[in-house]
Amino acid sequence: MSKKVSKSTLRKSWKTWFFWHGCSQQGENLLGNAMAHTMSPVIEELYTTKEDKVEAYKRSLTLFNTEQQLGAIAPGILIGVEESVANKEITPDVAESIKVALIGPTSAIGDSLWVATIIPLLLTITMTITNTGNVFLYLGPLLYAVGYPVLTSIMSWRLWNVGYSTGIGFMKKFMKSGKLELITKTMTILGLIVVGALIASFVSLSIPLVITPPGGETAAVNVDDMINAIFPKLLPLLLTIGVYRLYAKKKKSPLFIMGFILVIAILLTIIGKLSGIYTF
Repeated sequence: MSKKVSKSTLRKSWKTWFFWHGCSQQGENLLGNAMAHTMSPVIEELYTTKEDKVEAYKRSLTLFNTEQQLGAIAPGILIGVEESVANKEITPDVAESIKVALIGPTSAIGDSLWVATIIPLLLTITMTITNTGNVFLYLGPLLYAVGYPVLTSIMSWRLWNVGYSTGIGFMKKFMKSGKLELITKTMTILGLIVVGALIASFVSLSIPLVITPPGGETAAVNVDDMINAIFPKLLPLLLTIGVYRLYAKKKKSPLFIMGFILVIAILLTIIGKLSGIYTF
């Protein structure tokens, strides 16, 4: 009789992944520890001897990485793969190869669709609602706080089951179709558009400097209006790029960046009050 994971074990394994996938992420094996934790109920059910369990845990602890929400399809597939190993249908080496092969496509799709598109889009909607003020002031954060985990859990659970039921064949068919690169590129472009809209809508920076020619023969020039006429929202964009460089390139913490911006804003505001030149 072939060994098969029960529905309760499948559900328990998914809950472990959903709530604990990022609990021990580090540079040595990335999500390897989380993967071993996730596979623990499966391994305990499929294997009876200590030796088999140890080997299965060792396989699960090797390097693994994916986007954790849409990438939930990968652990689902690997549970099916582990069943095949337990039933002697494939060798452990093949299982290792499948695990490594899943890293690229599931990470690319998950990062492009979820991290770069869905999350910014959800934030844009809820922040816009909050900005309307009045009775909707608290509705935006509430919608995000409720909507994000609900949407995440539904998509994660469904993809988990898709991965388990269809197995590695689903990913092979998908990759052979040539749609992976198209979807990744499309979602990246859409994500950049959404991020650009976020910057234009919620990042505010201006230089209210007015240049008045001597004698007053010509009209005064508002520097901020002149910049926006040439390149709308250029200053917010430059500020965002500067923050990104501090965070991604210089490895500065968010607290440092917020403190730095606050200090600069205070200094420029003081200068503005003294000379009427700069202000945030």
